[in-house]
Amino acid sequence: MTVQEILMPLIQEAVFQSFGVKPEKIEFQTTRKDFEGDLTVVLFPLLKLIKGNPAQIGVAIGDFLVQKEGPVIRYNVVAGFLNLVISDSYYLTFFNSIRSQVKFGFMSQTDPKAVMVEYSSPNTNKPLHLGHIRNNLLGYSVAEILKASGKNVYKTQIINDRGIHICKSMLAWQKWGNGQTPESTGLKGDKLVGNFYVEFDKAYKLEIQQLIAEGKSVEDAKKMAPILLEAQEMLRKWEAGDPEVVTLWKTMNQWVYDGFATTYSQLGVDFDSYYYESNTYLLGKEVVQMGLEKGVFERDPDGSVWIDLTAEGLDRKIVLRSDGTAVYMTQDIGTAIQRVSDFPDVGGMVYTVGNEQDYHFKVLFLILKKLGFEWAANLFHLSYGMVELPSGKMKSREGTVVDADDLMNEMTQTAGTIAEELGKLDGFSDADKAALFKTIGLGALKYYILKVDPKKQILFNPEESVDFNGNTGPFIQYTHARICSILRRATFDYQKTVTVELHEKEKELIKMIAMFPSVIQDAARNHSPALIANYTYELVKEYNSFYQSVSILGETDIEKKIFRVQLSEKVAQTIKNAFGLLGIEVPERM
Repeated sequence: MTVQEILMPLIQEAVFQSFGVKPEKIEFQTTRKDFEGDLTVVLFPLLKLIKGNPAQIGVAIGDFLVQKEGPVIRYNVVAGFLNLVISDSYYLTFFNSIRSQVKFGFMSQTDPKAVMVEYSSPNTNKPLHLGHIRNNLLGYSVAEILKASGKNVYKTQIINDRGIHICKSMLAWQKWGNGQTPESTGLKGDKLVGNFYVEFDKAYKLEIQQLIAEGKSVEDAKKMAPILLEAQEMLRKWEAGDPEVVTLWKTMNQWVYDGFATTYSQLGVDFDSYYYESNTYLLGKEVVQMGLEKGVFERDPDGSVWIDLTAEGLDRKIVLRSDGTAVYMTQDIGTAIQRVSDFPDVGGMVYTVGNEQDYHFKVLFLILKKLGFEWAANLFHLSYGMVELPSGKMKSREGTVVDADDLMNEMTQTAGTIAEELGKLDGFSDADKAALFKTIGLGALKYYILKVDPKKQILFNPEESVDFNGNTGPFIQYTHARICSILRRATFDYQKTVTVELHEKEKELIKMIAMFPSVIQDAARNHSPALIANYTYELVKEYNSFYQSVSILGETDIEKKIFRVQLSEKVAQTIKNAFGLLGIEVPERM
């Protein structure tokens, strides 16, 4: 049991005996470094139940805990905080109880209701870029954290495989492709198709300039450009099921899917199901009729259907056009309902989408609640900020995006260059080096992105992310490799249980390890991989302080040596498990 679980009923009993009331909840926090103590009870919430000052309440609880001869050996009260000093024997007993738990901190599935996490959701007219990397890393990591917290999780994405942007690439390929394929060009399919999207934009801009030179306004020129009109006609043919257009659409989309699959594999993310906009864009229309019958929606004189959310501080939102065609909101309503139909145990969903869609998801979630779906109370928009480079924003149409594959390759090369310069590669074969560089490079990229709170914007600096010092992935990976080296050199049997007097640094490490289960639960509640990332960094800093303060393999007392190796092994295991939740591998040698 954690010390909090042991102390909770004791503190409730102490309050009841001293003041005649029993608090439902006790608030704990880690004791600040400038005070003596291991665990702090926040006393202010108890003032709602007890008349008196916090110091009196703290002394009463502290005296009771010390007299009980439990884990608390002494205490002090500072303002509204009761700081408790926990015995070494408790920490030793706790450590020995979790030492063999390889997945300490991970909960087995406790909730019969599953969570569906949507991420990636790309367009099939271009490769994945740096923004998609943040989306994928966040979605994948949140899914893994939710699993570790005891949830059953389904990972999904909706692929935007229809619309005018797709037709632009298709039309450009028809005009200038000369039958090119991924095989004939040696390009990944998503890159090939993305090149033609850029070609379309170049031609479109030239036609706009020509129309403006002929006296047309900018707005008219944008609407009248012949190549745009051709793309619009192609979209009409696609919607009408024209065999030639549909065949080309299927062919080029498959090129892109194959390219995406390679990128996902390299990035280390996966999915349990896929939804395609070409299959879902008609969903939701029948729900509109249900909403009309329930009085959730209203029909305007022109036949269009709306929902009035002004009472909730939003606006009126259209859900069906006057010609009977759906809008994106209609489609999202229908897709959400379809997912619960496909996966009946789903009781909530997480949508990993950039913060420019914040309003859209407020409206979507509110509509689904008004329609009466119970699971609508458990919908969450994992909103995140944009990723920018020192050079500024990226633009797909102009071909100035940072391609995901190129970035991952660049990170691998940068990691290799730095590792070579540091001279950390003695005894590595070329194959070992290549694998290590990829592990370090991708670890640097993932950690740099995931350590930042999702809501914040990121200015991504590739070289800074591969630094082997500071709050970086390689720094943490190096500490893991250092511990693995200690374990390899520990040629004695270090598995037996020992009793030792704890060094201050050993106690601090055990306290850090004990926090891991609650960090996982906090990260799951907040949908924040940053909590896992920064916990791991703090654990590694604590371990490095321990490593500098005490001798491990050089210790002459065999029981202390055994314990320190055991403690090192548990730290390495915790690092590996924490980084696994972030989708980051940890090497055993660096």
